[in-house]
Amino acid sequence: MARKTASVNIHEAKTRLSRLLERVSRGEEIVIAKAGKPIARLVPADLPARRLGMDAGRVIVASDFDAPLPDDILASFEP
Repeated sequence: MARKTASVNIHEAKTRLSRLLERVSRGEEIVIAKAGKPIARLVPADLPARRLGMDAGRVIVASDFDAPLPDDILASFEP
């Protein structure tokens, strides 16, 4: 399905950004122009949905992850 496209000038884009983003979220493409010449496009981000807990069991945190570093490693950070 083709996206509906509209063109606006920079001043209108700055003034009405929230409204333009709402239109984009509904699938519309907005072209921002300067002196009638297109310079940018606002399009939906198409980000994948994130599921809570999708990495459960993949990350292991050591029980001593916040323990002080050994002296020899600490010394390597000092000038």
